[in-house]
Amino acid sequence: MLEPQDNPNSKLMVDPPRVVRWLMARVMGRVASTERIHQQRGVFEAARVAAQRPHEIEYFHQLDDPYSHLMAQVLATFAERYDVTITPRLIRASGGKNQPESEKLAVWARRDAELIAPHYGLEFPAEAGVKPPASALVAAGAELAKQSSMSFIAQLQNVSDRLWSSSDSAPREGAQAVEYSSEPILQAALDVGSARIAELNHYSGASLYYGGEWYWGVDRLFHLEQRLRDLGACRTPDKPFLVPRPEIEVSDLDASQLQLHFYPSLNSPYTSIIFDRTVALAQACGIEFHHKPVLPMIMRGVAATQAKGRYIFFDTKREADFFGVPFGHHVTPIGTPTRQAYSLLPFAKAEGRDVEFLSALLRMAFAEGKGLHLKKNIRRGIELAGMEWAQAKQHFGSDDWRSMVEQHQIEMVEGMGLWGVPCYRLQGPSSEPDLEVWGQDRLWLVAKEIRRRTNLLKAR
Repeated sequence: MLEPQDNPNSKLMVDPPRVVRWLMARVMGRVASTERIHQQRGVFEAARVAAQRPHEIEYFHQLDDPYSHLMAQVLATFAERYDVTITPRLIRASGGKNQPESEKLAVWARRDAELIAPHYGLEFPAEAGVKPPASALVAAGAELAKQSSMSFIAQLQNVSDRLWSSSDSAPREGAQAVEYSSEPILQAALDVGSARIAELNHYSGASLYYGGEWYWGVDRLFHLEQRLRDLGACRTPDKPFLVPRPEIEVSDLDASQLQLHFYPSLNSPYTSIIFDRTVALAQACGIEFHHKPVLPMIMRGVAATQAKGRYIFFDTKREADFFGVPFGHHVTPIGTPTRQAYSLLPFAKAEGRDVEFLSALLRMAFAEGKGLHLKKNIRRGIELAGMEWAQAKQHFGSDDWRSMVEQHQIEMVEGMGLWGVPCYRLQGPSSEPDLEVWGQDRLWLVAKEIRRRTNLLKAR
């Protein structure tokens, strides 16, 4: 179904009135203000120095989280290289609206961790299951719960290695419930850690918290490293980041025998900063490109919370600044504006300008602060994409788009087992399985796989 009849998200989230769009723009504009972020950092550091406090970091480790296993492999080295005091905490999975589709999330995280690990110089055991066995989880957690902070950090990698390499950790397709009550010291540690991460309005394991900001997993560690280096808190400034973001370079390749399927959404902050870079990658290597927009998650009935929305917006701004992409002057196009914009997709596709059309809309909605609930701005999107409004307006508000977008969603959700955006599916050659990944921070992985597969074809 394109949109569920019983959406768990409120009407104000799915189809907000104009005044709510304006309020959301004001709030999220502050969240995504580079000037305000730097100002808040300055205030925090001034207070820290005045109180003679060290650089205090909290780390939240989820035992059955694959991303936490990757973080376990770098945490001790991070603690050595930086002048920081780390307080590690064990947590349970948050679940609920912050982590919907928990079983799918477990399967995806397991697969994704194995895909990215070697590119980051890390390891993830190929024989590991979706989750480690319950008995091993309890034993590993109890061992860590008894340690001081320094011992926890020092022993974490060995404990996590043993946990994810447990002999009875055969692949499984879903999450399993774990009973921790048999170990009171572990139960208490999980209670404290889970309460603390909830108090700080966050939800993900493998996360570091410093000075009011979150750094999730090895993917975001370089942002924290850069912040600490700017503060003079790095003991080895001559060394590279522990986990630098891989480069994206495919301009020397001929990938015309491969196919790239791209699943974006008009209301996705992450999509807005990677859309044009994805198109540029496809053009640079000549890959056969398939543009397949889907409805925003909230409209598809994927539960969401304000806390998660704020983190995503802040994180997108941080990523956008790193890549030099404009972002943050925003008016949400969720609901009716998305439906109206998508009503013009079949026309734009027939004109061969659907990619340019969505690019223009994303830029207006997330970088220029132009509300797509105003018909004149959708018209502007048509014109920026090189089409005539006189022709396009004949299709405005039609339902012709629905079957096309629904098919895209079926491919992504049912076919690939993914639900967030943007998503990528790389196909070819026939001897290779499809690469299916989720997230703007996986475009580098797509690029590396395009290179590997192109070289494979050249070698034949």
